[in-house]
Amino acid sequence: MLKEIFKKVLTRQAPVPVEKYTDLKVKLMEHEGRRHSAYQDSKGYWTIGIGRLIDARKGGKITDEEMLYLLDNDVKRSASELKPFTWFTKQDKVRQEVLIELVISMGLGGLRGFKKMIAALEKKDYVQAGRELVDSKWAIQDVSHSRSTNIRFRLEHGRYS
Repeated sequence: MLKEIFKKVLTRQAPVPVEKYTDLKVKLMEHEGRRHSAYQDSKGYWTIGIGRLIDARKGGKITDEEMLYLLDNDVKRSASELKPFTWFTKQDKVRQEVLIELVISMGLGGLRGFKKMIAALEKKDYVQAGRELVDSKWAIQDVSHSRSTNIRFRLEHGRYS
């Protein structure tokens, strides 16, 4: 299902060239303001960016294209944040992707709190790294345990299940 969404989104053409409506965009920024995180507008509806309604109570949402754009940026940003650390760069692709996923989920500061898991990764003791991951508050919050189990598998085996 997700691969179909990616394929569909990547083959679409933008309906309006980006350079159109410049004056309108400037006015919208003046009137709506610019916010880099979600906020409640004057009527209490959740909004982001430049007056973009995302509150489901009023039919607000983002498109598949926007979700994938945000995801792509999150992956790039997280990978960039991890590059200075040898415990990231010395891992294979799948284990690097696990670490990127964890940064997206909990932030770099959250991941760096997994000191024993990181120490195990440095030694390439992937079974211990997996144990350290699932023996955490983060894993306990995964009520169904499906995500933490899947990530543990990728950590331990270096492949997708």
